[in-house]
Amino acid sequence: MSTRLGVLGWPVGHSRSPRIHNAALAALGLDGWRYQLLPVPPHLFAETVRGLPGSGFVGANVTIPHKRAALALADEASEAAREIGAANTLTFVDGAIAAENTDAPGLIQALPAPAEGMRVLVLGAGGSARAAVWALREAGASEVLVWNRTAQRAKELAGALGAVAVERPQPADLLVNCTSVGLELQPSATRDRPLNQLGLTFDQIAGYPYVVDLVYRSGLTPLLAAARSHGARTVDGLDVLVAQGALSLELWVQRPAPRELMLRAAREPPDD
Repeated sequence: MSTRLGVLGWPVGHSRSPRIHNAALAALGLDGWRYQLLPVPPHLFAETVRGLPGSGFVGANVTIPHKRAALALADEASEAAREIGAANTLTFVDGAIAAENTDAPGLIQALPAPAEGMRVLVLGAGGSARAAVWALREAGASEVLVWNRTAQRAKELAGALGAVAVERPQPADLLVNCTSVGLELQPSATRDRPLNQLGLTFDQIAGYPYVVDLVYRSGLTPLLAAARSHGARTVDGLDVLVAQGALSLELWVQRPAPRELMLRAAREPPDD
């Protein structure tokens, strides 16, 4: 039986994680290892995860919408995952499920400048947003603001992690989009429509010198396109995906991950 890894999500078909990790596994000479997509609806998540070790899995990444459920299911969890309240990495050892959060350090590693002293606005209130808020606070941000279309969710996240919920996006040194807005665009969508879904206008983007968008797609997301047109320094979702994925891989294989190779694999055009 081959040694297996994967990414749990719903949906998950857009994920480039298999391409990234399989390139890394090949480079490391781990010929018997394979990383795959694991599309799992929420009502089957717990049952599926418990069955993975018996099918040869030693670990799995977790993406939307399962990150909080992954932590709840785990037998043990790192301090970071517990404090964040979400996990994106599961490791299966001797029948136990261990939870970790590599989203947080992955984001910090991918930032274009140190977060210390920055005023930061985080968009979203899901598992990725929780990791971002925790990571930025730990990295010394002077203030972390949270905006979400559902205001109560922003308040709950901010209250749990020592941030400040805001009713509308405010200017900041760094903007981090942790929502899925921009992942899929309708052909008829106007330039401002995706930005409006984030509570922003094109002109308001000028208030953010640094912009990180966790969404990745072919070409720039509307947020990053607007940010670049205003001269901001930007980081796209692939940079963050590779950073957190490398940390996950290192947990599973106990060897340094080939990060430059992983990033090249991430940026290869998708197969037809």
